[in-house]
Amino acid sequence: MIRQLNRLCVSQIQKIFSETSKNKPVQSREADVILECLGSRWELHQPQLFQSDTLSKLYLMALAQSTKRPTKELESLLRAQLPGKIKERPPTKKMIISLKINDPVVTKVAFAMALKSLYLSQVEMNVNDVLAVLASAHVLQFSSLFQRCVAVMMKGLTPSTIKSFYLAGCKYKEEQLTTACEKWLEMNLVPLVGTQIHLRKIPQELLHRVLRSPRLFTFNEFHLLKTLLLWVFLQLNPKVQTVPVQETVLAFFTREGDWSSGRLSHVTDGQRVQDRKLVQAHGSMIRQRRSRLMTSFSRKYSFLDQDTGQSLVPLFLCLRLHGIIKGKNLEELRHINFFPESWLIRVTANHYHALESGGDMAHVKDLTTQAVRFGLLFNQEYTTHSEVIAIYGFFFEIKGVRHDTTSYSFYMQRVRHSDVVCEHGPVSLRAERLVKYEIRAQTLVDGQWQEFRTNQITQKFGFSKPSCKSHALKIHTVGLPIYASFSFIFPMS
Repeated sequence: MIRQLNRLCVSQIQKIFSETSKNKPVQSREADVILECLGSRWELHQPQLFQSDTLSKLYLMALAQSTKRPTKELESLLRAQLPGKIKERPPTKKMIISLKINDPVVTKVAFAMALKSLYLSQVEMNVNDVLAVLASAHVLQFSSLFQRCVAVMMKGLTPSTIKSFYLAGCKYKEEQLTTACEKWLEMNLVPLVGTQIHLRKIPQELLHRVLRSPRLFTFNEFHLLKTLLLWVFLQLNPKVQTVPVQETVLAFFTREGDWSSGRLSHVTDGQRVQDRKLVQAHGSMIRQRRSRLMTSFSRKYSFLDQDTGQSLVPLFLCLRLHGIIKGKNLEELRHINFFPESWLIRVTANHYHALESGGDMAHVKDLTTQAVRFGLLFNQEYTTHSEVIAIYGFFFEIKGVRHDTTSYSFYMQRVRHSDVVCEHGPVSLRAERLVKYEIRAQTLVDGQWQEFRTNQITQKFGFSKPSCKSHALKIHTVGLPIYASFSFIFPMS
């Protein structure tokens, strides 16, 4: 009998019932079905029940077991759904079906909301409820509700929800949701999540996928490194409930000898403290703070060379350490006991050879995966926004301009060292510099990411117009903020 009912094709039955169920008031007649679930009894009507694959199958099985002629019984019910036949529908025996739910995410309140959605196409649902409602929709195999939950989750991504929504997408194999989480985190890992304690919750697998993405936004490579170091720090110190200052994170991974020797380059905005007494006092404070944190790894070897850090090596291989250019940042790289010595030697050697050859980056070949990268976060309050970059004695300004409410352009231009305020460092007087670059801009509009980009362009930059200015990326969008990324390398010239 059950096989006979299965041949009636549940999807066709659902289609017939759906035409009479959506947003129409339920007749005053009694319910047809009682659903026993989660310690409660829920009264349901046939037209609404058939929107759920799970309830449909339970009902058909119950029908097959309760009558000797289940096929004719069901055919009479279907005929009653035809136009003009509703009133002729014969009374039927109220049927009891049971559903056992093993998903711990499902709550009684959320399940009630899911059942209510069988009767109403738009049930109010907030971000706090959506995960449990999604789980309920999955149990019920209620596809339209499931997709509504996915849409709410995609629009409700925040530092506090990104983990649970991503894991839900993985659990229920909803690729649309997991992709949305990845794209959101690609933009917000550094500027937003990296400033909050919620960074701790980001799963390593998701973090690795984001770090490998060519769309990843960061202000610069050192900013990305600080975000990753903070993530590691929070994994190792689960009792820390507030985001520590950068000084504390760097000190946690610093060799013991660095404090006593007076090397404290990352104190007070990265400037070296000249007063030895102040250095010693600050070093003592940091040592006391670090002693209250986890210190189970050895200080004799770099963190990534030890068992605790071995599993994290793939994350840090995604970094482009050669993109860390500033002298004070390179000092901090040397002082923290985090990277293997061979990594640091390679970074130093690459910088040395590039400087010796007039800026040529012989060690960099692929723009997509190896380029030096910088970013501007263009917000509502900006009409123009820019930053000056110094690299191997060359100076560039990356810039964004708003022309009107929806029109923007982003470009980079070479500037003279005498026109900018910069730290002490090398200055190149070469009249031209060959640069291969790409400019990318991304923004979120109505839950969908818009992406704009130039081609990969190779251009000689001089000091005067028009050679000093790159091609401009011109975009039209209502989305804000705009995440603008500038990627470039200095090819052999």
